[in-house]
Amino acid sequence: MTSLPPRRRLATPAALTALTATALIAALVPAPAVAQTAPAASGGTPPAHAAATTVPTLVARATLSADFLAPGPDSGAAVTPNNGRRGPFDGQVIPGFSAMVDNGDGTFWAQPDNGFGSKGNSADFLLRNYLVRPAWQTAEGGAGEIEIESFIEYNDRNDVLDFPIVNEDTDERLLTGADFDIESVVRAKDGTFWVGEEFGPFLLHFDADGTLLEKPFPLEGAASPQSPYLAPGEQPTVAASRGFEAMAGSQDGRYLYPVLEGAYLADEDQRRRVIHQFDTRTGAYTGRTWSYQADQATDVIGDAFATPNGELLLIERDDFEGAQSVIKRVYRVDLKRTDAEGNLRKTLVLDALRIDNPHGIDAGEGYGLGDTYSLPVQSFETVLQLRDGTLLIGNDNNYPGNDARSTGTPDDTEFAIVDLERTVSKADAVTVVAHRGASGYRPEHTLAAYETAITQCAEFIEPDVVATKDGVLVARHENEIGGTTDVASRPEFADRRTTKTIDGVAVTGWFTEDFTLAELRTLRAEERLPDVRPQSAAFDGLYLIPTLDEVMDLARRSLTCDGRPVGVYPETKHPTYFDSIGLSLEEPLVAQLQRNELDDAEAPVILQSFETGNLRDLNEQTDVTLAQLISSSGAPYDLAAAGDPRTYADLVTPEGLAEIATYADGIGAEKNVIIPRNADGTLSAPSPVVDDAHAAGLDVHAWTFRVENRFLAADFRSSSDPNAAGDLAGEIRAFLDAGIDGLFSDNPDIAAATVAG
Repeated sequence: MTSLPPRRRLATPAALTALTATALIAALVPAPAVAQTAPAASGGTPPAHAAATTVPTLVARATLSADFLAPGPDSGAAVTPNNGRRGPFDGQVIPGFSAMVDNGDGTFWAQPDNGFGSKGNSADFLLRNYLVRPAWQTAEGGAGEIEIESFIEYNDRNDVLDFPIVNEDTDERLLTGADFDIESVVRAKDGTFWVGEEFGPFLLHFDADGTLLEKPFPLEGAASPQSPYLAPGEQPTVAASRGFEAMAGSQDGRYLYPVLEGAYLADEDQRRRVIHQFDTRTGAYTGRTWSYQADQATDVIGDAFATPNGELLLIERDDFEGAQSVIKRVYRVDLKRTDAEGNLRKTLVLDALRIDNPHGIDAGEGYGLGDTYSLPVQSFETVLQLRDGTLLIGNDNNYPGNDARSTGTPDDTEFAIVDLERTVSKADAVTVVAHRGASGYRPEHTLAAYETAITQCAEFIEPDVVATKDGVLVARHENEIGGTTDVASRPEFADRRTTKTIDGVAVTGWFTEDFTLAELRTLRAEERLPDVRPQSAAFDGLYLIPTLDEVMDLARRSLTCDGRPVGVYPETKHPTYFDSIGLSLEEPLVAQLQRNELDDAEAPVILQSFETGNLRDLNEQTDVTLAQLISSSGAPYDLAAAGDPRTYADLVTPEGLAEIATYADGIGAEKNVIIPRNADGTLSAPSPVVDDAHAAGLDVHAWTFRVENRFLAADFRSSSDPNAAGDLAGEIRAFLDAGIDGLFSDNPDIAAATVAG
């Protein structure tokens, strides 16, 4: 047999130093210092690499009490009681702010939405725009309060509207939350306000005092269920509360860019959000549109802002709050740059769940207020780039319903200023891979688990890949999903329960290949080990099963704590089995890499498998890094099925490793292969596998490091309780001393801290 030339080694963070955070947010932050190589580390570990990395940093914060009442008639008579608050309230509630305008003098126009969330409960809520002045709390101190200076009331006193409103028969014709759901605002050069709203969806034009100047501007082809112009029998094309949540205005004042919060109901791609262009000179839409792809179908667009260089900042968020939050992000798009699929290219500017708080501003006062500041509110709906380049972010608190900071207490309205220019030096040595995401804290293989891992400083996230009936690759630990979803409780799928032979073993349950993607999307993820990880099981029933495409998108649109692109480390599960049923994994996997522009030798991607044949196939199909997985027992199923007697033990002999080097770049070895255990469960001396692999030109990543005693070597257990936390850091250090190049962990926070320490 003719041997192929050895492949390159596994991609480590050091190999990606050229792709720094600054390269990704160059329009907003200056270039960092050039990465510097540190002296070689002792103990057999690879050299560390120190790099100056941009770290989003909290520099100021101010809040307005959730219970603040502005002058005016009672409000909230029809609101649903929540968090100990019951209407009506003796004045006008301020339920957070959905949009803001910077006045440049320390004040802002800040606009709430329609009040309490629907037409039915907001008829006593007056639509206003408040002039506010934050007294910021900074590292030097400060009150940390938002002062309300004045307000304008939106009205139709000129009788412009051609449909009835709540205050129809009054002189002032003040507008209420039962008339419009205002969500976005842009101030024109002449001082008038353009407002985006959701009941139409409409664009509304008010003078500087709040009087409606013209009839609402509808968008042809877009009508929500609440539209006053929806004809009897006419079907809406936009879902309720999915209109113009976000809108930006060009710097010259000519164009508005209203963004639909959700997808058009009939759009086959429910991840698509459409940006429209409106010409304020002609008072008409230009017909130009752009497609923006959300990280997942359920995400919404919370706000938009046009930067001086003509790009747009967009808030993308999910509908979760507190610890359940997954996506609370600011992305940058250039309307002149699209990807191969025609979507605007997204660049991460800010992950609002991971903002450094070195000054300890308001630390300890609620969830997300500590050494790391996060904004884990449901409705993250304000972003402005201030004149000094910092970002102001804020929330709509949906009073009295949201309690992200302190359970049972309504969230305050808050503003935060984030500096995007601070740099720090960080060191890298060993690659930390989040095993199925941060699966020690969130149900595995969910975007929640992957995003948590990213905030915990993982450098790669690992999806296991299986196929659906309609050939879509999704992230599940196994194709049997009875233990990782709520399918067993779904009577409509009871007849799908069956027994199959997978890799020679009879397995009973529900299988992904018997479900279409649409059917899988009706299920929700559950913790696989609820008795071991009740803290993760607390999130059961919340999260969708993600596609591989969504996992790749999350990774390539994220940054590690070292400011580099997050890598993705897919494992093909049971490739021989999937080949046997006509659902080959390799070709669609490579196609996904190509669509996501990740199919090249420098991409932060590692493909792995317990089988050998499909890795050889992948070696012919793609240039990305490959890793042969090694178990401490048994044999690759494709070899066993072909009658090949070789086992995993044979693969890690010097000869076996040399053969692996002809088609792969490294190995992912079970811990016991690297350091066997003694009869009493303690660690023995390291095996020669790491040295032999390095001699063959292969890197070694070890799996899997978990914090619970039941998974640790006996010398690192804290007690006889198998589910109690043991000394995971101590066990990791033993393997670092053995010379591993990377590790998989269910607890990437502990792993990253140990590697860095």
